[in-house]
Amino acid sequence: MERPRTTIYSLIVGLVFLALIAVAGINLISTKNKGVLGASDESGKPLSQFAVPDARSGASGDANIAQDDCDAARIPCPAGSRRTPACQVRVPGAIRVCDLFDRPLVLSFWFTRGGDCENQEDVFERAYRRYRGHVNFLAIDVRDSDSEVRKLIAERHWTHPIGLDRDGALSNLYRVGGCPTFVYAYPGGIIQATSIGRLDDHAFDANVNRLIAASRQRDATLR
Repeated sequence: MERPRTTIYSLIVGLVFLALIAVAGINLISTKNKGVLGASDESGKPLSQFAVPDARSGASGDANIAQDDCDAARIPCPAGSRRTPACQVRVPGAIRVCDLFDRPLVLSFWFTRGGDCENQEDVFERAYRRYRGHVNFLAIDVRDSDSEVRKLIAERHWTHPIGLDRDGALSNLYRVGGCPTFVYAYPGGIIQATSIGRLDDHAFDANVNRLIAASRQRDATLR
């Protein structure tokens, strides 16, 4: 009598796996096969700039991913006129990643379609409450509805900043292929490390502490 359960469980796991592979495949195509973020060493690379609607603000619109030099954006700069770079937009209810470069920064990319993302955002939230005086945190929801994200914020009592990537342009730019994807960056927006997949509180805290220590060491070296 247990075999049907096993079959159903295997099917569910298989569908979740396929969902993650599908997201990875879409992002690989969109970024000319550069690979999924977190699958290789990204340390030392600058974070691409972006501005996103704050999930709590009610602001509308898609993410702005226009770069200062436009080289990192998926769509090239128009020949006749430049777009306003993401870190120069001034729109009420927008979160600009560059405003978080004054401290070490942790980004979380997540979505509700498969995986264990909501529980991982709980881990992210607990770390935010412990380290927010020393580290900046920003979660990016990918392609969920505004109402679904606000419902989760209320139900799970999340207080960390959450931005919306409605059309997936930002996740494509960052080559997000799994949920959750965490990015750890030095002050100034330089990547220190990346990781994909589930972490418990102890492992996540260890990553945050390594980021803090590495940031201090890097700052001392640059002085």
